Parts: sequence; C-alpha cells; structure tokens
Amino acid sequence: MDKPTHHDVEVILKLYELRREERMRHARAWLGGYKAANAEQHRAVCPPGSEQDAYFRMVTSYWDMAASFVTSGVVNKDLFLQSAGEMLYVWEKTRDTIADMRKAMGNPAYLSNMETIAQALIEKMNGANPKAYEAFSARVRGAGA
Repeated sequence: MDKPTHHDVEVILKLYELRREERMRHARAWLGGYKAANAEQHRAVCPPGSEQDAYFRMVTSYWDMAASFVTSGVVNKDLFLQSAGEMLYVWEKTRDTIADMRKAMGNPAYLSNMETIAQALIEKMNGANPKAYEAFSARVRGAGA
C-alpha cells in the first residue's frame, strides 16, 4: 500500500471545496429525494433538459470524476475512501437507475469509476462489520420516502 502524499491531500481538499459550490449544493440536496428504480422512472423524474436532469448529471458525473482519480492511480485509494461516504450515498441512491441506463444507452462503462470505488467502500465497510452495508443501504433507500 502506497503512503498518501501531500498531492493526494490537496486533490481531496479541492474535491471538497468543489462540493461546496452553490449549484452543486442544491444538486446534492435534490438528490436526497431522488427515487427511481429504472431508466423509465428516471426520465419521469428527470426529463431531458430539466433542472432535475442537470442536478442528477452534475452529482453523478462529479463523483465519477472524483472516483476516476483513484481508479487511474492519481489519488491514494485508502485516503480517498476515508472521506468518500457521500459518494457511496450517491451510488446507493442511483445504482438501480444507472444499471438500467447503461442498458438503454448501450454504454456498460457509464459511471463505472463511481461503481468501482463504491464497491471498495462497501468491502471496507463490511470488513469492519459484515452487516454495515446492509444497514447503510436500508437507511439510504428509505431516505426521502
């Protein structure tokens, strides 16, 4: 395991700073109430060109970009995982929709960086407590209900 560098810390702090941007804060708050289990429901909740569609794309693409820094080896994975709980929340809120959207788009790699790092977070969580992810998932999926 590589030791985190000051560069890793700087990138993670910059990612945190970007999450504080006003429009991103609105998008992140909106996602808390997002409920869709497939592409059809997603289109109903987030019609193309709508503010809701922009919010969904903003939050999911942000976390996929952040995760890509880890999957490409630019940022230390262990350090990133320590502060990426929100990314796992986003994955949990959107995973069923994303799976269906991949099929509809014919793009199996759509948001795959976020999925890869979410899976690493799930493994880490379950390593500490085998029922931790199950409990987390139940809380997130019940959120906004």
